[in-house]
Amino acid sequence: MVSKKKMPPRRQRILEFLQEFYSVNGIPPTVRDIQKACDISSTSVVDYNLEKLALAGYINRRPDVARGIEILDQEGQPVSNAPRVQIVGAIAAGIPIPAWSTENAASSEEFDTVEISPELQRRHGKLFGLKVRGTSMIDALIDDGDVVIVKPASDANNGEMVVAWLKDKEETTLKKFYAEGAQVRLQPANSTMEPIYSPAENVEVHGKVVTVIRNLG
Repeated sequence: MVSKKKMPPRRQRILEFLQEFYSVNGIPPTVRDIQKACDISSTSVVDYNLEKLALAGYINRRPDVARGIEILDQEGQPVSNAPRVQIVGAIAAGIPIPAWSTENAASSEEFDTVEISPELQRRHGKLFGLKVRGTSMIDALIDDGDVVIVKPASDANNGEMVVAWLKDKEETTLKKFYAEGAQVRLQPANSTMEPIYSPAENVEVHGKVVTVIRNLG
């Protein structure tokens, strides 16, 4: 770990701006962003101070990458600003499985978390993750072991991928939703599997899938 020493006020302001900008936007600023925000006369002065911050171990500069400034932690590792969501349980992409509870999971430490993009959180607000069990959504590029990121919701449009609760079985499943008169069709994305048909009053939508994180292990 590089020893951190007191720095000139201008350099301190640049570092604080880097941290603030990254926290809000999820990406580092450009040199011109820094120049404007810190009221600096030229980009060469910004470059000079960035090099000093890099030598002191506060940042890492990657000249080959656009916005190539990495903020480093006390151990000299890049800081991640990506928000994290909790994986609250498993969801069946196949035969429905017994219910999971976000309330119980919120107070448990046994569940993992996953990083998502700041933009995803800004767009959808509160989100949670479910680990996929089964291959009924494989043609939608969702495989066993992947994690789906879900926005809580109580209704859905036809064709949207949902977390569906089957009240009579007290089970959940991951399928595409289709309202068909008095019944609901829960459609797998796997040509070898049949859809689930259920009376509309027996199906509750508990969430809509907004993205998937592939299991590459």
